[in-house]
Amino acid sequence: MIAKIGRGTNIYGALQYNNIKVAEKKGEILHLNNMKETPDGIYTTGQLLSSFLPYLFANKNTEKTALHISLNPDPNDNLSDEDYMKIADEYMNKMGYGQQPYVVFKHNDIERSHIHIVSTAVDHGGIKISDTFEKKRSMEICRDIEKKYNLILITEKQGHTDNLQFAPVDYHKKNVKNQIASVVRYLPKFYHFQTLGSYNALLSLFNITAEEVKREYNGEIKEGLVYFALDQTGNKVSNPYKSSLFGKQAGLSALRSQFEKSKQNSSIAKSSTRELLVQAMKITSDQQEFVSYLVEHGINTVIRKNEQGRIFGITFIDHNSRNVFNGSQLGKQFSANVFQEWFSNSNMKPIDKPTELLGTTSENPRTAMSELINLHPLFDFMSSLSNSSDFGLFDSLLLATYADDPEEQEFVNNMKKKKHRKKR
Repeated sequence: MIAKIGRGTNIYGALQYNNIKVAEKKGEILHLNNMKETPDGIYTTGQLLSSFLPYLFANKNTEKTALHISLNPDPNDNLSDEDYMKIADEYMNKMGYGQQPYVVFKHNDIERSHIHIVSTAVDHGGIKISDTFEKKRSMEICRDIEKKYNLILITEKQGHTDNLQFAPVDYHKKNVKNQIASVVRYLPKFYHFQTLGSYNALLSLFNITAEEVKREYNGEIKEGLVYFALDQTGNKVSNPYKSSLFGKQAGLSALRSQFEKSKQNSSIAKSSTRELLVQAMKITSDQQEFVSYLVEHGINTVIRKNEQGRIFGITFIDHNSRNVFNGSQLGKQFSANVFQEWFSNSNMKPIDKPTELLGTTSENPRTAMSELINLHPLFDFMSSLSNSSDFGLFDSLLLATYADDPEEQEFVNNMKKKKHRKKR
């Protein structure tokens, strides 16, 4: 079982995200601990939030008061709702949150069921509950729970992933070629992307870029692909490595086949990605909030800008479905032009209806937010639950910074180089 712990300033956003799953029949509320209950067991986000308000009002000086935890058993584990409730209580008790108000949501919208727990990190006196050695304690608790409930042990799967070093390339180390190889040899087996640009957006998370090359050989044009390592600002810091060094699967021909297969099998994945983008656009009110919200929910955003700072491309890497989509592939309402206009608006506000294609939810988040703002000024509704623990094969990717986008920086650097050439 893998636990992901997120902390942020916006407990409303965490409750809203999970409660919308319930409204759309993609989730359910399994359990409430130290919270106000309704006779029919149906809750609005505001009703759930009311149980946390005394704790938030009493808060002394803790900035990130929201606690959003997901517990993810192996897909082959067969757990009943009662098991999930017992596991949630045991985990929260051992982590020191047993007396806190918290709500347990079960999600059923992907192949593996899992639970989300929303709580607050401050106690009834407004004092932050200690998070010392949080990751270590969480891992030890998960191992104990696996044994107690006869779950598949994470150590049993570790051997399978040890050889897959999906980690950003560190060019300071001498084995740069091996680091690139450990990514590009296997990445196409796990992710779906439809263009070389989308592939590069994904590679940028690993400090890698690929370039198509054409050369004439015996009167015939030969096409190929070369890979480079990048530094943290997106500059090339290695010699080019021919794709043939990494096997056929890393070559241009194999990737083109991957592009076509991805196009044929993307419709369902597109739908789930759109839903998360719509939620982010409804709840957030600036670029950083938008990107942080998506990170918390398993999506990286790669933004490309020209030299004048205008967005000319936006790509979403959905680690939930392992698909990479350019904004325009998801629909006109998610195009680069839409986000350029939205992000550049100094009075940027959440978008009520980012799309008419997906329908509406049972709650109006703008109305609920307005009511809460009037209730107490501490709520600024910043969806910043992006500090997930780095458990799991791909979770570390979600912690990549988005302020210095490698592709964007590389584009700017190339433009500068062209200007220098012209002056000469």
